[in-house]
Amino acid sequence: MGEPIQSSYSESERERLYKRTLTVVSISQLFGGAGLAAGITVGALLAEDILGTPSYAGLPTALFTIGSAVTAFIVGKTSQHYGRRIGLTIGFIVGGLGALGVVLAAILQNIFLLFFFLFLYGAGTATNLQARYAGSDLANENQRGKAISLTMVMTTFGAVLGPNLVNIMGEVAGRLTIPPLAGPFLLSALAYIAAGIVLFILLRPDPFILAKQWVAEEEKQMSNSVIATKNVNKYHIVVGATVMILTQLIMVAIMTMTPVHMLHHGHTLQAIGVVIGVHIGAMYLPSLFTGVLVDRLGRYFIAIAAGVTLLLSGITAASVPEDSLFGLILALALLGLGWNFGLISGTTLIVDGTTNENRAHIQGKVDVFIALSGATGGLLSGMVVAHSSYATLSIVGGLISFILVPIVFWPKLAKANS
Repeated sequence: MGEPIQSSYSESERERLYKRTLTVVSISQLFGGAGLAAGITVGALLAEDILGTPSYAGLPTALFTIGSAVTAFIVGKTSQHYGRRIGLTIGFIVGGLGALGVVLAAILQNIFLLFFFLFLYGAGTATNLQARYAGSDLANENQRGKAISLTMVMTTFGAVLGPNLVNIMGEVAGRLTIPPLAGPFLLSALAYIAAGIVLFILLRPDPFILAKQWVAEEEKQMSNSVIATKNVNKYHIVVGATVMILTQLIMVAIMTMTPVHMLHHGHTLQAIGVVIGVHIGAMYLPSLFTGVLVDRLGRYFIAIAAGVTLLLSGITAASVPEDSLFGLILALALLGLGWNFGLISGTTLIVDGTTNENRAHIQGKVDVFIALSGATGGLLSGMVVAHSSYATLSIVGGLISFILVPIVFWPKLAKANS
C-alpha cells in the first residue's frame, strides 16, 4: 500500500524530508485557511436569511462540523492504510465540492440542499485540521510541538484574508446573479480544491508511510525491552482529546453567534469580517510561538493556559457594550488564542501517546469527537441566544473552560494513587 520508498536515509536526508513535508503542508494550509473562513463568517447568516429566524442560525455550523466528524474518521482511517497524501487529498476535494453545492443551494433558496452541502463542506474543515498531524510525522519528540505549530501558521494568512473578502466576494456573486452571502463559498471551493491538488502532487514521499518505515528500521536495532516501552499512553490520549474537545465546543459556540449578535446590534458585514478575521488570526498566528512553548514549558502547562484564556474571553464578550467593535475584537482574539493553546497542547499529547501502528487511526477518532463537540456548540449556541442572550452564552462558555484545570491534573493524581 502506498508508494515505494527507499530503505534507508542519512540524518541530513531525514531532516531535509522533514522540512520539505512542513513546507508542502504549510502551502496546503494557506489555501485551506481561506476555505474554512466562509462557513465561519457567513454560514449562520445565510441560514438565517433562508429560514427567516435566528433560532436555528447555529445549525449550519452544527452541520458542517458533523460532516467534519465523519470526514475526520474517514481521513484518519484512509491515512493509516494509504498515507496522508491520499487521505488529505480526498478530504479537501470533497470539501470544495460541498462549497460549490452551498452556492447552488443559495441560488435555489433551498434549505435542504443547503444543509446537505454544508455537511459535505465540513470535509474541508476536518481535513484542514488533520493536516496538522502530517507536519509532525517526521518530527522527533522535541520537535513535535513546533512542527504542529508551523503547519498551522500558514492557515493564518488564508483564514484572515477570507473574512475580509466577504464584501468583494459578495459583489462578485452579485454580478453572477448569485446571492451575496453565498459569494465567500465560491472562494472556499477554489481554495479547498487547490489545497487538495497541492498535497496530491507534492506530498511525496508520504510522511506517514516514511515514518513507519523509519520506526521499523530503528526497532531492528533495539532490544525487545526498549521496543516494549513504546506503548500507547492512555493518559496523554485522554487528556489531549478532552482539552481539544472542550476548547472546540466553547470556541465554536461563541464564534458562531458573534456575527448574528453583531448584525442585530447595527454592525456592518465589513465590521463582522474584521472581527472574525482577527479571531481566526488569533486561532492560528500564535502558532509561531505556541509550539515552542509547548516543547519548553510542557504540554500540560499550555493546556491550563488555554482554560484561563477562554475564561477571560467569555467574561470579555459578556461584559463589553453591544456596539463596541474593539471589545468584540478583544473577546474574539482571546477566544482564538485559547483555542490555539488547547489545540496544539492537545495535539502534541496525542502524538506523544500513540505509536506509528495506531497514530493516524487514533488521531482520526479523536478528531471525530472534536468535530462533534463543535457541532454541539454550534447547534446549542443559537438556541441559548434565542432564549437568553449572547452574554449568557459567553459566560457559560467561559465557566466550562475552567474544567480544563482539574482535567490536566488528573494524570498526576492517578499516578499518585496507583
